[in-house]
Amino acid sequence: QLEESGGDLVQPGGSLKLSCAASGFTLDYYAVGWFRQAPGKEREGVSFISTAAGSTNYADSVKGRFTISRDKAKNTVYLQMNSLKPEDTAVYYCAARAGIYIGTGALPLDPSDYDYWGQGTQVTVSS
Repeated sequence: QLEESGGDLVQPGGSLKLSCAASGFTLDYYAVGWFRQAPGKEREGVSFISTAAGSTNYADSVKGRFTISRDKAKNTVYLQMNSLKPEDTAVYYCAARAGIYIGTGALPLDPSDYDYWGQGTQVTVSS
């Protein structure tokens, strides 16, 4: 089971840190992805991490602003979001897929590649 938290209402330029906590299994050999879905839009990939190799990948729209990381002891993956923009407004989901993914190019990017999903957390960027 995956559970997201940390979503909130924040002003443009602000920051949020989302958490994705896993229970019932350990995230030692998984790809974990953060996805988002805005109203009327398709779900899109935001950031990805290989928990075994540490490889990461980011969508162009968030490069330099978002950082994905993992706390092994807490069995949690984080998404630090800085310099938030109104267009970042969406429900953010984390997802996991078992496997060892070495190198940025090995990380699965499509939502259909992922087997386990959280329920989502709302991020709203507005003044």
